[in-house]
Amino acid sequence: MEEVIHSWGRRIRGFRKLKGMTQIELAEAIHISPSVLSKIERGHMFPAIHLLEKIASVLNIDVAEIKLHQMNE
Repeated sequence: MEEVIHSWGRRIRGFRKLKGMTQIELAEAIHISPSVLSKIERGHMFPAIHLLEKIASVLNIDVAEIKLHQMNE
């Protein structure tokens, strides 16, 4: 499970960077603190499904793209 959390965090960070957003910009867009987003991206915190949905919506991706690692196992 720990690897899944780290994988999701890396994928969120990667998509955020591809969209040219900073952590602060994404955090503000989904109404969380930048420190919480940082914990998620580093795999130190597991995001709730509603938060994953917000992240995916802002990044204009499907939640399944974040969960890809888990689906491929």
